[in-house]
Amino acid sequence: MIQLQHIYKTYGSSRHALRDLTLQINKGEFVFLVGPSGAGKTTLFKLISAYEKPTSGEMQVCGHSLNNLRLGQIPFYRRKIGFVFQDFKLLRTKTVYENVRLPLEIIGDKSIDQNKKTLELLDQVGLLEVKDQYPDFLSGGEQQRTAIARALIHDPELLIADEPTGNLDPKMSETILQLFYEFSKKGTTFFVATHDYRLLTLKSSRVLELNRGQLTGDKIS
Repeated sequence: MIQLQHIYKTYGSSRHALRDLTLQINKGEFVFLVGPSGAGKTTLFKLISAYEKPTSGEMQVCGHSLNNLRLGQIPFYRRKIGFVFQDFKLLRTKTVYENVRLPLEIIGDKSIDQNKKTLELLDQVGLLEVKDQYPDFLSGGEQQRTAIARALIHDPELLIADEPTGNLDPKMSETILQLFYEFSKKGTTFFVATHDYRLLTLKSSRVLELNRGQLTGDKIS
C-alpha cells in the first residue's frame, strides 16, 4: 500500500524536512503518526498526496510509483485517496450535502445511489440537520466532520488525515475514530496524524513517531 525507501525532502540547501525515511504500511492497516510540531508529518502527507516530490528516495503508494507520476496522472491517482486537511478545504459555495457528495460525482460511478449513500454517511457523522447549510455557517467541529465525510464517501483505498479530531469534543472524536475503524475493516488503509494521545488508547493500533524528519518509533499501542 505505502512503501517508502530512503526518502529525503530538503528545502533550500540544508533544511531536511525528512531524512532517510523508510517505512511500509500494508493494505487495511490503521496507523497513527505522532511527533512534535515541525517533525515532518505534514511534509510526509504532502509527498504521499503527490502535492510535492521527494528530493531523493523511492515512493510506491496504491500501486503507483510517485517518483514517475506524470502531471496528467495525478488526478486519477488522488481518486484512490481520501484527504482530511487541518484547514478543511471545503467549497464555500456548496452546501454540506454538496461538499460530501462531490467525490462521487467526480468519479461518476452509476452503480450506486449517490443520494442515499451521502445521506447515510451524513447521518453517521451527525450532520443530517445541517446538510443544507454552507460552510461559513458551520462550527469548526461541523466543518471538520464535513471534511471527514467527504474523504470517506468514495470508499478510498487510503485515507490520510492530518489532525482529524482537532476541533471535536472527546465524545465526537471517539465516534469518528470508530467510523474510521469500521471503514478499515472494509480494506481502507488509514494514516492519521494526531497530537491527541488519548486516541491511541481507544483501540490497539500501530503508532509511528517522527522527530526532526526521522522515524524514531514504530510500535503497537
